[in-house]
Amino acid sequence: MVIIVILVIFLWKYQRQIKDICRQLSFLKKHDSNMMISREINSAGIGWLVDELNEMLNRQRKERKQFREKEQMISDTYTNLSHDIRTPLTSLDGYFQLLENTKDSKEQERYIQIIQERIDSLGNMLEELFTFTKLKNESWKLELEPCSITRILKDTILSYYDEWKRRGIEPTIKIEEKPVFIQGNKEALKRVIQNIIKNGLDHGNDTFEIILKTEKNQVILQFQNEILESEQIDLDLIFERFYKANQARSKNSTGLGLPIVKEFTERMNGNILASVDGNYFQMELQFPILSCFEK
Repeated sequence: MVIIVILVIFLWKYQRQIKDICRQLSFLKKHDSNMMISREINSAGIGWLVDELNEMLNRQRKERKQFREKEQMISDTYTNLSHDIRTPLTSLDGYFQLLENTKDSKEQERYIQIIQERIDSLGNMLEELFTFTKLKNESWKLELEPCSITRILKDTILSYYDEWKRRGIEPTIKIEEKPVFIQGNKEALKRVIQNIIKNGLDHGNDTFEIILKTEKNQVILQFQNEILESEQIDLDLIFERFYKANQARSKNSTGLGLPIVKEFTERMNGNILASVDGNYFQMELQFPILSCFEK
């Protein structure tokens, strides 16, 4: 009789605990709460069941938080980009009207050139948005292969020759003659170098220095330029999306250039550092050397 009474009491508590767990689950299903499932007994698998349910709830909450953060990031990106695009679009409309109303061939040529520059600016903004969104997609993979950072750097620098010449800039370039190879992606490396050079041209003076060197098992790529007096650089925010040191000078920028640089660099197993020394801003990229040899 004693055993029967004990079993009845245990079964009653067991059934009550199961019902209580069901009530808690029903509440959590209807409400966005951080509450965890509680229990009064641990025997007969109840403790294991509650632990498993709480682990599942924690995982779901983390996934929900990540989804909301990503959703907010995408919303902020499109909101900021739409604001940035509005300026060149407005100016395009104005220059098209000027082009229609003028008969002077030189003025027409000047307006066409400005219109082309605005179209190129819009194209760059959309490309940055596409690249940034792609990099934030965890399922997207960057294909890596052995590539010569020396050759990619030289080719990219050469592509800016006309721009530097037009601005009267003579950059100091120090590149080791021996080709240096890393495990990277050619297009990503090119994009990284382009974004850093463009950032320097937009926010710096005529002084520009590019150095490629090797130290131990690393290749170090440094960019340094003199900062304009109007620029106030916050190193804690420089790789944050939409950060612009000078809003007035960044009217044709999305503020995604350096975040893209950081994402690509890290996906190629690299590290990126930014520093300010007096009037000079320096960005340093570090990559593990895959091999170093002469062709």
